[in-house]
Amino acid sequence: MLVGIASVQLGAGVAKALFAEVSPSALVFLRLTTSSLVLLVWARPRLRGRSRSDLLVLLGFGASLGMMNLAIYQSFSRIPLGIAVTIEFVGPLTLAVVGSRRARDLVWVGLAAVGVGLLGAERADLDVLGVLFALLAGSCWAAYILLSGATGRRFEGFDGLALASVVATLLVSPFLLVGDATNGMLDPRVLVLGAAVGLLSSVVPYSCELVALRSLRPAIFGILMSLEPAAAALAGILVVSETLSALQWLAVGCVVAASIGATRQRVVLAEPVPD
Repeated sequence: MLVGIASVQLGAGVAKALFAEVSPSALVFLRLTTSSLVLLVWARPRLRGRSRSDLLVLLGFGASLGMMNLAIYQSFSRIPLGIAVTIEFVGPLTLAVVGSRRARDLVWVGLAAVGVGLLGAERADLDVLGVLFALLAGSCWAAYILLSGATGRRFEGFDGLALASVVATLLVSPFLLVGDATNGMLDPRVLVLGAAVGLLSSVVPYSCELVALRSLRPAIFGILMSLEPAAAALAGILVVSETLSALQWLAVGCVVAASIGATRQRVVLAEPVPD
């Protein structure tokens, strides 16, 4: 599980390091294309015999996956990795708390709100559009979690994920037509690193999580996932030399603590996360 978390955030760091050479939209396209090809070869999914409702769920799952990746990469290009993932994590955290019937879970909501509020205390360091993209990514992450479960019940193994990855790739393709989004995309170095991002951020984490879920209780899985914001902040420091202030580290800590508290006895967050 820890290898999967490290891989996801390392992939995010490599992606951010490439933003000076290629647009976030192009990098998302390269990432999704790589993961789609690998998953299609691995799973060899079939659409024959699927009902209309199966296909609608699949389309929704793919749309949430594509928009989540597109939004968080746009956020990465504007604000530090750790802050972006901290804000994004509010989406699944809210989903976990909404699904709870315990009044004390409101404490975790309050703690997460304090964390996000602390991030807003240093507005000079934060791009508003970057924050909005992180919030959009968080909303898509929550939708992804719900649709992931529905897809898993309708498709065997990695079939649903492989097909959803194709849908996501097709969804983000039109964004390559905006402005100069494709500039530098066909550079051999960018293609290789873009493929590496796809492997680090999708293929490796999915494989690790599949193995982890065979031996870890879902609740423990959810708690470990709560380390994502802190792992993102560390990746930002190690890969792209981003530093956070003491107040921003405190904000990350608040959201991590709130996520751990909210998921200790819940399984809502126990889904593969592609970010």
